[in-house]
Amino acid sequence: MGVEEGAGGVDKKITIGVCVMEKKVKCGPEVFSAPMEQIMDRIHSFGEFEIIHFGDKVILEDPVESWPICDCLIAFHSSGYPLEKVQAYSSLRKPFLVNELDPQYLLHDRRKVYEHLEMYGIPVPRYACVNRNVPDEDLDYFVEEEDFVEVNGERFWKPFVEKPVNGDDHSIMIYYPSSAGGGMKELFRKVGNRSSEFHPDVRRVRREGSYIYEEFMPTGGTDVKVYTVGPEYAHAEARKSPVVDGVVMRNPDGKEVRYPVLLTPAEKQMAREVCIAFRQAVCGFDLLRSEGSSYVCDVNGWSFVKNSYKYYDDAACVLRKMFLDAKAPHLSSTIPPILPWKINEPVQPNEGLTRQGSGIIGTFGQSEELRCVIAVVRHGDRTPKQKVKLKVTEEKLLNLMLKYNGGKPRTETKLKTAVQLQDLLDATRMLIPRTRSGESDSDAEDLEHADKLRQVKAVLEEGGHFSGIYRKVQLKPLKWVNVPKGDGEGEEERPVEALMVLKYGGVLTHAGRKQAEELGRYFRNNMYPGEGTGLLRLHSTYRHDLKIYSSDEGRVQMSAAAFAKGLLDLEGQLTPILVSLVSKDSSMLDGLDNASSEMETAKAQLNEIITAGSKMVHDYVSSELPWMTDGAGLPPHADEHLPELVKLAKRVTEQVRLLAKDEHENLTEPSAYDVVPPYDQAKALGKSNIDVGRIAAGLPCGSEGFLLMFARWRKLERDLYNERRDRYDITQIPDVYDSCKYDLLHNSHLDLQGLDELFKVAQLLADGVIPNEYGINPQQKLKIGSKIARRLLGKILIDLRNTREEAMSVAELKNSQEQVSVSLYSSRKEDRYSQPKLFIKSDELRRPSTGENKDDDEDKETKYRLDPKYANVMTPERHVRTRLYFTSESHIHSLVNVLRYCNLDESLQGEESLVCQSALERLCKTKELDYMSYVVLRLFENTELSLEDPKRFRIELTFSRGADLSPLEKKDEEAESLLREHTLPIMGPERLQEVGSCLTLETMEKMIRPFAMPAEDFPPPSIPAGFSGYFSKSAAVLERLVKLWPFHKS
Repeated sequence: MGVEEGAGGVDKKITIGVCVMEKKVKCGPEVFSAPMEQIMDRIHSFGEFEIIHFGDKVILEDPVESWPICDCLIAFHSSGYPLEKVQAYSSLRKPFLVNELDPQYLLHDRRKVYEHLEMYGIPVPRYACVNRNVPDEDLDYFVEEEDFVEVNGERFWKPFVEKPVNGDDHSIMIYYPSSAGGGMKELFRKVGNRSSEFHPDVRRVRREGSYIYEEFMPTGGTDVKVYTVGPEYAHAEARKSPVVDGVVMRNPDGKEVRYPVLLTPAEKQMAREVCIAFRQAVCGFDLLRSEGSSYVCDVNGWSFVKNSYKYYDDAACVLRKMFLDAKAPHLSSTIPPILPWKINEPVQPNEGLTRQGSGIIGTFGQSEELRCVIAVVRHGDRTPKQKVKLKVTEEKLLNLMLKYNGGKPRTETKLKTAVQLQDLLDATRMLIPRTRSGESDSDAEDLEHADKLRQVKAVLEEGGHFSGIYRKVQLKPLKWVNVPKGDGEGEEERPVEALMVLKYGGVLTHAGRKQAEELGRYFRNNMYPGEGTGLLRLHSTYRHDLKIYSSDEGRVQMSAAAFAKGLLDLEGQLTPILVSLVSKDSSMLDGLDNASSEMETAKAQLNEIITAGSKMVHDYVSSELPWMTDGAGLPPHADEHLPELVKLAKRVTEQVRLLAKDEHENLTEPSAYDVVPPYDQAKALGKSNIDVGRIAAGLPCGSEGFLLMFARWRKLERDLYNERRDRYDITQIPDVYDSCKYDLLHNSHLDLQGLDELFKVAQLLADGVIPNEYGINPQQKLKIGSKIARRLLGKILIDLRNTREEAMSVAELKNSQEQVSVSLYSSRKEDRYSQPKLFIKSDELRRPSTGENKDDDEDKETKYRLDPKYANVMTPERHVRTRLYFTSESHIHSLVNVLRYCNLDESLQGEESLVCQSALERLCKTKELDYMSYVVLRLFENTELSLEDPKRFRIELTFSRGADLSPLEKKDEEAESLLREHTLPIMGPERLQEVGSCLTLETMEKMIRPFAMPAEDFPPPSIPAGFSGYFSKSAAVLERLVKLWPFHKS
């Protein structure tokens, strides 16, 4: 059947049957018409088609023989849809099918979807299927352990995803590792304002049905939905992923906010392949963009984009061509110069975000654009770090060591998991003497050993939870004997003594979490130029290229997650945010190994300066540059303060001893077989509020009992001063100061006498000791700083270089576009409707994917773009790169030292410091870089200057001292209020350059490069540039082949 022309023009139209459940076509009272209605109205307005809506009554009740006859059929499955009946109609009438019917059965089984995708060479996440015939069926090929599941020998470490095999069941679970706090997040179809829910106590996977297990792909908190209309057209939109906080971001009309994004050539090829593989012309699927590659994780079948008039236009034009090609190929399918529905098209409303951020630091001229924000941030407020060492000879503990080291008598064992620590707790409970009566005759060493075992037990029981983030036990064999083998043949070695080292503490407190979240909020409102909705709008539109890195320490990871929560206005628990948005990089942000010998030298020299008294400390008060002196910052006659420090520490320790004296007798002694209560995620990850009940009961803040508090102070007092040798250990001064500060802030309700005075003396000494541990003079500080922060400095230079190259390429492209003549533009305008904007052209597929992985960071960072043709955004070309590095005190000191003293290096003689004179003076007086201290580098581009002008790219340096200690030093009303909250405010940023000065990126690179790891020493990107998308039919296959080659491995 075709279109025939008579005297009166077109007398027979092509009929399009819409055989779809009414709920999929009609929209009810919504603000926008349903996409189906919008698109069908446009197709109808061409005048070539008659559209017949079958309706639910016809579809469900009437026999297929009486259904309307049509040339083309739109039919897709939804709940209650009689697919078999529609297949019978299709066999009877043979219409052209937009989406073929047989493959629609595949879409109901996720296993078949994945098999089909693999068959066509389309990348999917690594997965395995667990098939059960009956609920709770025990399967020999399925193993579940604390932090992984194993299917047919293939292991999936947490975080992993668990999907029901039934495609219509949308209850998808993500299970998190114990190292990130554990728990499970359930994803589901949007209900009101939520699309997911976090369950901190759920650890075990479901067993009542059949499931697919797959690797969790880190996507930076964004999902991409792709919509095809035929194999040559694909539209993509980004939305906030439900795995982050589960809160649906909506515009003022209540619609979920999504932003159109550009697909890479490889992704366009995948869209084409999905469309062909499932024989569904109109098809939606989900794309995961992870670490430089893209994967299809779900295929939904018939799907249209919501609320995009531009997409409705394109879809109508593509479908019209499809219908004409199928049923009237002799007619021209060229799109008319003016689309028939354009005259009365309603104005598309402006989509804004519900939540807003505003405010900036400094001024942003019309010609200056912010291009990059790099921040290096110290973690938030934590509990004091602790260590217990004891030699053990008990059989139970030695057996435990052998159990977890594979039975090797000379191998060290590390215990971190909940199961391992529970084993250790059970053994320790059995070994502790039940009573202290009659202990007066015991040997002093035995008494101390029993006390240390009690401390180990108290630490393991603390807070009623286990977490590998915060507690680690090492068992190192020290002595061995030969014993007969169990089978009587020969001898074997057996350990008889081991050193047990328990490290604990250093937990992010409720105050630390609050500080990090508030600093994130401050960054959102002040570090980015206002754009109505500022950073959130930038981030949602893929114009904000955000990466967050953390060291391996739990307190640093959780600070990063809490900061991200404030920065991006997220809700809920920190574990999903941590796993979704934070990347661990311990080689860049952890450890002092590279400079350990230099730091030991500095500490020895510092010890000499202090113990020698005033003889070695120069009078630098009159000096022009006080920071150039050895040991600058130490108080005069520092040695005279040491006896007072010891005396006050003894006084505080004795008070805590009395509080702890009867604690363990007052507690009911549990039996050796008791199991610790379930892990409490809120306590482990830093609670957001104070435990008011504990404070009211006169107990220490957090989960520390008096016994552990006493152990903390007793160890400090003993280590600080050795009475027998009459020797002070100055390396303990920072720890004494740390404990004082913690107890003044969190345990002021215990009214410890002398704590205030101890704090003042410890602060006076620590303000001199801590900065000098990183070098006693600028030259030594520069050497130590460059060794500790070498990799981080290299990464910062890579970030800045990539940003400049990206900005230059955008500027060059813009310049070339502006030079296109008006006549060329006009001729293009005439035929702009010849094909919709996002047709996938074959030359595009063959073009090398320049820039996708080229010259990028060591960690497979890939840049994606907002699609300016579809985006309702004023500045689609604006792109801001943000890199956040969360680390510890050592890296902040090191970075600051390199920035201020880099010009002292021999290779840079005669250069001015990156830091101005007034800032050098302020930094010299800034003794402590406290919790949440940070350094920020912002890169600006002046678009009015030529591309060759070095001043086109300017760097702004700021720093913050972090937590403000004044509430601990003053006793006014404001201080009292802050102390009630146990939280210290964060100091605002201070400039490191004079106002109006211009530090060019070129100068910055020259000054930092001698101390930074060269870019070529970083691991290469994951896929060599130019490999993906070279050939139109085999791009995806090539990508997978490249992954098998060894040279890309990092």
